Amino acid sequence: MRRLLLALPFALLPLAVAHAHDDDHDHDHAHGTLGAHEHGVAKLNAVLDGNTLELELDSPAMNLVGFEHAASSDADKAKVAAVRQQLEQPLKLFGLPAAAGCKEDQQELESPLFGDAPKADDEGDEHEHGHQHSDIGAHYQLTCANPDNLAQLDLAPLFKAFPATQKINVQLIGPNGQKGVETTPAKAAVAF
Repeated sequence: MRRLLLALPFALLPLAVAHAHDDDHDHDHAHGTLGAHEHGVAKLNAVLDGNTLELELDSPAMNLVGFEHAASSDADKAKVAAVRQQLEQPLKLFGLPAAAGCKEDQQELESPLFGDAPKADDEGDEHEHGHQHSDIGAHYQLTCANPDNLAQLDLAPLFKAFPATQKINVQLIGPNGQKGVETTPAKAAVAF
C-alpha cells in the first residue's frame, strides 16, 4: 500500500524546501522544522495513480480525540474507540464524487492510543510541559472505477468530524502534477 506514498516526500521535496525557505523570511517558527507536531494542524498525502487513490493522514491525537495521554478512564477509552470507528470509514471522512466510484481496498490505523508501539522518531518527543506527544496515522488505499471523475478531494467531512483540526496541509500528486495546499474548514476542497 505504501508504494505510492513512499515516493511522495521525494517528489514534493522541492516544494517543501521552497516553502521552508519562504517561511524563514515571513515569521519565526517555534520548532524550526517542517512536519513538527502542532496541535490543530494535520498532514494529508494524497496520490492518484491510474485508478488507485492512496490517502495518508497524520494528525496529533489532540486534534482527533482531545488528548494525547494513554486512555485510562472509561470516558477516554470510549473516545478513542469512537475516533477509531470514525477513521475506519474513510468514505465518510473524505468527500469523493460518487461518479468516481471509489471503494476502499485497504486501511491501516496507527497510534500509541490504539495500543501500537510509538515509532522510533516519536519516542522522547516531549512538549515543553513534559507530556508525551501522540499522533494518529491513517493510511487508506481505494480503487476508483472512474478516476477521471475524481476532480477534487473535499475535506469538509473530516473537519466536521474533528472540529479541533483547524488546518490540514495537503501534499497531492495526481494526473495534473503535484502540489502542496493548505486547507481549512472554510476552504476544504483540493483539486486534483
